[in-house]
Amino acid sequence: MKKKPIVAILYDFDSTLATSDMQNFGFIPALGMTPAEFWGKTTKFSNESGVERTLSYLFMMCYMTKQKGIKMTRAWLNEMGKDIKFFPGVLDWFDRINAYGDSIGVKVEHYLVSSGNEEIVDGCPIAKKFTKIYACEFLFDPITKEPIWPKLSINFTQKTQYFFRISKGVYDANDDVGVNQKTPTHRIPYSNIVYIGDGMTDIPAMIIAKNNGGKSIAVFPEGREDKVQGLYQDGRVNYACQADYRPGKELEKVMHLIIQGVAINSSLDLRESKETSDD
Repeated sequence: MKKKPIVAILYDFDSTLATSDMQNFGFIPALGMTPAEFWGKTTKFSNESGVERTLSYLFMMCYMTKQKGIKMTRAWLNEMGKDIKFFPGVLDWFDRINAYGDSIGVKVEHYLVSSGNEEIVDGCPIAKKFTKIYACEFLFDPITKEPIWPKLSINFTQKTQYFFRISKGVYDANDDVGVNQKTPTHRIPYSNIVYIGDGMTDIPAMIIAKNNGGKSIAVFPEGREDKVQGLYQDGRVNYACQADYRPGKELEKVMHLIIQGVAINSSLDLRESKETSDD
């Protein structure tokens, strides 16, 4: 039986699937703060301390919840994901794209690669749609149930390693040997990987995908083409589309074309292999 080719779609989360930073919907309001206040304090802390920006916001989450008398457990953070607002069509996008892939003999897998909080994502409606979620995580004290250290931190340059992990099927973020080991074949060819992001923090991952034969897509809110225009003009992405995931919209059409290309290439490879064996 012919094995289905696999297309892996890698997504950023904030301003790509969700309309803003995931912390803005539940977490920051629970602190009694506005997003501008929280992110402003985070930026100030990072600038004054020299702490890397992703680690800075993780620190500020711990610091500010303690200041407000909030016990920041995993379960509490999960609750903060329930009210995240997504771009149009996101909620049923995954099932629709999977069904389209199945209809032409292609298996589609979805992966999240985010600098946001894994604990918040786990509480949102689309969490179970991903084959694997890579995002910042806390290590929780088994007694107090509160964070005691960052378990995993992913900034925008660190996102690039997950392109190779997913291609090789080396999903454990701590497996440094497997991800760097030279292998003759990968579970998912580079050419079958798509990265979808929204801006500057996604550039390294976009370039890695595009330069290795995959596809990168920059998405933007309605009327804000200017956010990604430079990315497209500079050749850093293959496509720029409005962040509208509804049926029949440009983003879905582009994804269908990419999946069709994988199906066609797989059929050609199979034909060439058969002709070679016949010879």
